[in-house]
Amino acid sequence: MLHILYILAFTVIAFLAISNLIRSLITVSTESTRRNSPPGRTPTNRTPQRVSHPELLDENGQLTDEPLLIMRSVNVEDAREQLDAIYNASPGTPRDTPEEQN
Repeated sequence: MLHILYILAFTVIAFLAISNLIRSLITVSTESTRRNSPPGRTPTNRTPQRVSHPELLDENGQLTDEPLLIMRSVNVEDAREQLDAIYNASPGTPRDTPEEQN
């Protein structure tokens, strides 16, 4: 008798969980098809404005027309000297004396 009660209880719980899942899926699908409008207002037929990424805007908020990445070729020795200068200028690095470098 107790087994039947358990089966009945879990069946009811499973039915409630599945109905809740279906209800949630329907709600999400209707909200995703609706345009982004404030609650209580009907959606208009305006074309949505594209919002650009902040890194593509200049200081005035206008889109930039210039290239965002400029690469120049640097030989290995120049790159190593620049990295060494940055490393030596950073705080907390031990200062090497000319005797220690030999």
